[in-house]
Amino acid sequence: MPAPRSVAVFVGSLRKESYSRKLALALGEMAAPDMQFDLVDIGGLPLYNQDDDASSPPAYEELRDAIRRADAVLFITPEYNRSVPGVLKNAIDIASRPYGQSAWNGKPGAVISVSIGAIGGFGANHHLRQSLVFLNVPAMQQPEAYIGNAGKLFDDAGAIAADATRDFLQNYLAAFARWIDANQAG
Repeated sequence: MPAPRSVAVFVGSLRKESYSRKLALALGEMAAPDMQFDLVDIGGLPLYNQDDDASSPPAYEELRDAIRRADAVLFITPEYNRSVPGVLKNAIDIASRPYGQSAWNGKPGAVISVSIGAIGGFGANHHLRQSLVFLNVPAMQQPEAYIGNAGKLFDDAGAIAADATRDFLQNYLAAFARWIDANQAG
């Protein structure tokens, strides 16, 4: 039996009870046994400063190593001001440097945006995808995942409450597994 696909999961919200974090945990429970989700903690990262590239703080290296070890990356993020939260952008910048040594390079990826609003973080989803193009992260195009009305998304145990949403997310995970297989480097 082949090793499970290792997916580094980046949650764009630092709030302990954030809907993005709850969704990441629910997806980890829903994922097939051949897919392992590893949440990467980005909350304690120092702000990226190019002057630090020479000495590379340990937190920078830990982040880059977590990405390099993974078969793929999954971003689950809220929308802040029609974009991604600063903490997520900071992690993206740290792992993309030093120039020419990006840990993101060639990692298959996917994006899910989560919002209490009806349009499900559409702006953040597409803004993040712009960065992924530059980083050479082949991002899954279909199905797209804009999860709106997040305040009603979970039951008391943290599971996805609606059958239709759960079915959609199961199909999303299956498509992502196929995407990883089709886009893994070497």
